[in-house]
Amino acid sequence: MRKQLFCLSLALAGVMGTAHAADKFTVQLKWLPQAQFAGYYVAQAKGFYKDAGLDVTIKPGGPDIAPPQVLAASGADLAVDWMPSALAAREAGAPLVNVSQVFNRSGMMLTCKKSSGVATPKDFKGKTLGVWFGGNEYPFLAWMAILGYKTDGANPDVKVLKQGFNVDPLLQNQAACISTMIYNEYWQIIDAGVKPDQLVTFFYEDQGVAMLEDGLYALGPKLKDPAFVDKAARFVKASLKGWEYAIKNQDEAVKIVLAADTSGGSTAAVQKRQLENVAKLITTAGTPKMGQLDPAAYKRTVKVLLSGGSAPVIKKDPGPDAVTNVVWDKAMATK
Repeated sequence: MRKQLFCLSLALAGVMGTAHAADKFTVQLKWLPQAQFAGYYVAQAKGFYKDAGLDVTIKPGGPDIAPPQVLAASGADLAVDWMPSALAAREAGAPLVNVSQVFNRSGMMLTCKKSSGVATPKDFKGKTLGVWFGGNEYPFLAWMAILGYKTDGANPDVKVLKQGFNVDPLLQNQAACISTMIYNEYWQIIDAGVKPDQLVTFFYEDQGVAMLEDGLYALGPKLKDPAFVDKAARFVKASLKGWEYAIKNQDEAVKIVLAADTSGGSTAAVQKRQLENVAKLITTAGTPKMGQLDPAAYKRTVKVLLSGGSAPVIKKDPGPDAVTNVVWDKAMATK
């Protein structure tokens, strides 16, 4: 009898354990482990995902990884991507939908050496400009189109250098300007010995062509499943908690990020500086709230992407189905 009761207890424990098992959830990042994604790594390390009933896998990105492709191939539940890339992928057939917008401001800019003769955008003509591809080229191409500069053909107004994810083209005078982020590559130039007064920078925000960057995207069909929406909402809520903690506790957050970077190619000083600048791109108070998509910023992004003359980044307005508040609203309603 005791043996039977013992076996019954084990069976019940197994059932209860299964009933309360954490839901598996995968997020695909846009790039390698760094402070750009501190909120997710902090949420993982501090147990915020676990507390939300989630078993989260964070997949790093890289130069050969396109988040929209990973998402479309069901390699992740959500992906971190820039809106220009996501909307271009959507128009190409991948039904990406923005479910939360973590970065509310753009950190992208062109950084030029003054010695190259560039002082204003009018000076771009005839110059070589370094540009990231893999989805990151869309803001640049839209800006050049607005300026009236051809970037292709036999006689382009500006020569586009397909830039690697480093700053060598500027340091080696292969390009007058290169693509940089205020939280990363700009400081690589400074660390290489170039003084700030030797540079001129053009923030996309200041040029009126800023587009939304790091947001969270899902596949539209999945959002029809209430169970998926519930998991995604718990993930978003825990991630935003991770971001709040990371911004308030930056030294600890940097240690967590460095622990996730198995390459060992960075330092605490570099990641701290990156996190300080990333924090400036995230709304921590006011409207929109952290993680909430600003409709005006979305409309501005779409408008710029459509304004490419004969070669716009997207050819038609993606419409209201490209974004949704259903996940964010549920996240905010979750205790």
